[in-house]
Amino acid sequence: MEKRDFHVTAETGIHARPATLLVQAASKFGSDINLEFNGKSVNLKSIMGVMSLGVGQGSDVTISAEGDDEADAIAAIEETMTKEGLAE
Repeated sequence: MEKRDFHVTAETGIHARPATLLVQAASKFGSDINLEFNGKSVNLKSIMGVMSLGVGQGSDVTISAEGDDEADAIAAIEETMTKEGLAE
């Protein structure tokens, strides 16, 4: 299992557009990928799950992946987070 912690820096947090980009990035991989926030964990391939968390600016989230391509999945999601200015 691969895990990576992120600190959300985007003013709007993870709202509709960035959530869509993260779901699209995660959906390219076969691994099970989860987003954890405030003790709740949702499937990162589910737009409704991601939106339901209400992740705001200044939040700390953990993304975990488990499967054959887990390392590539985490790397792609980290790249999306950084490229879109969502988190560090």
